[in-house]
Amino acid sequence: MQDPAEHTDDNSRKEEAIKAKSLGDEAYKKRKFDEALQHYDKAWELDSTNVTILTNKAAVLLEQNKCEECIKVCDEAIEVGREHRADFKLIARAYARKGNAYIKLKNHEEAIKNYNKSLTEHRTPDVLKKLQEAQKEKAALEKEAYYNPELADKAREEGNELFKKNDFVNAVQKYTEAIKRNDKDPRAYSNRAACYTKLMALQEALKDCETCIQVDPTFVKAYIRKAVVEFAMKDYTKCLSTCEEALKQDKDGKHANEINQQIAKCYNARGQDENVAERIQRAAQDPEIQKILQDPAMSSILQQMQDDPQAARDHMKNPMVAANIRKLINAGILKVA
Repeated sequence: MQDPAEHTDDNSRKEEAIKAKSLGDEAYKKRKFDEALQHYDKAWELDSTNVTILTNKAAVLLEQNKCEECIKVCDEAIEVGREHRADFKLIARAYARKGNAYIKLKNHEEAIKNYNKSLTEHRTPDVLKKLQEAQKEKAALEKEAYYNPELADKAREEGNELFKKNDFVNAVQKYTEAIKRNDKDPRAYSNRAACYTKLMALQEALKDCETCIQVDPTFVKAYIRKAVVEFAMKDYTKCLSTCEEALKQDKDGKHANEINQQIAKCYNARGQDENVAERIQRAAQDPEIQKILQDPAMSSILQQMQDDPQAARDHMKNPMVAANIRKLINAGILKVA
């Protein structure tokens, strides 16, 4: 049984520790960091069970960019906290501050580990945000370190050789490597899309074509390959629209013959695969077609065009209206004489 005198002395020391900690907190707020450390050290001498003294001291050391010392103090806080069964929130705070120190040291891997440990103890939006930012920064740094256009070209050329040998699986790996090395080169996306098409991985091929177009909207080959994929998926309306866009981007007409052949194949296949009613029903389910048909202005224009041929010619002078009309024609919704 504890002696009453010892208990009183214990309480007295804890009270003095709280006062010293409060002085440290005030000094911290005024950014008087050396003074704050003196108060926190005094408080810890008086009460070596109060984990908040250590977490506050760690915050000061972090402000002073003494990251290694901050980490050591956080480790001590976690150890003492476990020993004295401190609130999980205090343990979480120590892990979070340790994570902050690792961020300053540019050690994102350790920072992520400690943010995760903090969230395991007690989940807070602030630490979750810091974790997500650390993960994003780590990925960006790794990507930047891996960036090498020369090695990207080498991998793409190796992929081309494998493609010629019909080794599409390994070609995909080479093109993927090329993209990792240089994600701004549209050729690797386009070539990988061609591989995916050969492997009948059509969704992956379509995604690569769309990414390629985002990277370089003038890259004609991407539109052609996208049209091929849409044709394979029997989405003839989109295939025709993509072919039209390909013709627009093909300024010198270098790919005109290939594009026109794809258009002819599309019309022929559509005629064989579907009757008129099926085609209209299929097209009407397309969100893009639905948007056009539900547009009050387009409804009015379509009515005018039906009643007055001259109105049709006038409306077709508007590029946006003309594009919508062509989509309806390609979809089989609208017939023209």
